[in-house]
Amino acid sequence: MALVPPPAAAELAIAPSDPPAVSTCSMPRARYDEAAVDGKADSDVEDRFDGAVRAVDGPSSNGDGEGRYSRRRPNDDGIYYPEGGFKAWMVVVGSCFGTAVTLGMMNTVGTIQAYVREHQLKEYDEGTTGWIFSTFIFLGFFGGVQVGPVFDAHGPRMLILAGSICLGASMLLLGLCTQYWHFMLCFGILGGTGVSLIFTPALSAISHWFNEKRATATGIAAAGGSVGGIVFPLALQKLYTVVSFAWATRIVGFVVIFCCAVAVILVRSRLPPKPGQTVIPSLRILRNPAYLSVTLGTYFMEWALFVPIAYITAFALSTGAMSTAFSYQLIAIMNAGSSIGRALPGYVADKLGRFNSMIAALVVCTAMTITLWLPASLLTTTPSSAPTIKALSIVFALIFGFASGSNVSLAPVCVGQLCDTNEYGRYYATCYTIVSFGTLTGIPIAGSLLQHTGGRYWGVVLWTTLCYVISLACFIWGRACCVGWKLGVKF
Repeated sequence: MALVPPPAAAELAIAPSDPPAVSTCSMPRARYDEAAVDGKADSDVEDRFDGAVRAVDGPSSNGDGEGRYSRRRPNDDGIYYPEGGFKAWMVVVGSCFGTAVTLGMMNTVGTIQAYVREHQLKEYDEGTTGWIFSTFIFLGFFGGVQVGPVFDAHGPRMLILAGSICLGASMLLLGLCTQYWHFMLCFGILGGTGVSLIFTPALSAISHWFNEKRATATGIAAAGGSVGGIVFPLALQKLYTVVSFAWATRIVGFVVIFCCAVAVILVRSRLPPKPGQTVIPSLRILRNPAYLSVTLGTYFMEWALFVPIAYITAFALSTGAMSTAFSYQLIAIMNAGSSIGRALPGYVADKLGRFNSMIAALVVCTAMTITLWLPASLLTTTPSSAPTIKALSIVFALIFGFASGSNVSLAPVCVGQLCDTNEYGRYYATCYTIVSFGTLTGIPIAGSLLQHTGGRYWGVVLWTTLCYVISLACFIWGRACCVGWKLGVKF
């Protein structure tokens, strides 16, 4: 995908000395009354108030299961989190549907790019067409940073609804595009804007319900993106030949609208809104060497991450070692590995350390790129080498998908480990404002390298490897700045 958007900056500041003794008429009720005076006591606010009171006062009486978590101690900022329960997990389910269409479409750009490059835009080179799809990904990241303060002030539903309209319209209109600027406006700009409006609030809402289990819950939600990344490429590849490109994208558009509707219904925030919130990027915090290292590491990671996603199908088609149908299915294999890689590392990271898990994932990504994809790109396709190229490509897609899946869910968690909760919005905004420009330029740079190497992919592979090596070095240095060089430290 890609950055997981920041937990909301909105917080419920409760600092009792003995949690069970706090009255239900204290701060939560006062904030609820203020919201009512302002005309904002809608069902969302009531749900936030009810969740906050149950977290402080005791077991829930509505049978939603939140009472089991009511005696948890607050975090360092005095904020209580349910850490589970029916409503909390329904938010995770809603987020899964949201990421299925946002990260899912980001993971499908290679399938769409490969088709339009050979048909509607065949007169354009790889670098030029790459700008359409890099713009889509860039707006998903950069726009998401700007959406965060709006989420803090108004909650997720209107944002997700607006994003659903944009993304749904983008997919329904995509089949009508014939010119370069059609694709740029319809998919790159309109679709990318829709992704940013859905993705950020869908995942940010999880931070209202989980703290200790946040990486696990976020990983589960992000796994929805891999499910979308499996379903959409396979559906498009089949529908291209059965009903045409236009109707293939329309059918996917209807699926997108359905998933968005589920996200609108299920995703909700719990803490009271905080109007007037602003999360302005600040370059001053880059003076922190650990934070600077993580920001640079995330930049190079995102620079590399979307290159295999965007070009694995085109690479398979160029080799001639695989059928056209299987070449399109290769991205689905990558996303199948990613679906496990997004959910499992979140649990592991909560147990072994976020930085430790991230570094391990980057090592695997680097190793798979240099030992599997590079040999496949250097081999000349012959009857004897074709099975080897196909086998290398399949293993690379599966293992790289698994390792890179954790990149999306762990990077923002590593950023959050370097700051207080109330500073997370600013730290995240600064990091991903910078990182988003990597997603804008990564795919076109790879396309230009492909053009300069005469259509051979070894230059693209070496570029991807170099970016991962630099990213790995940055995260190792960032960890060393915080805990030194001891390997056994959980961090």
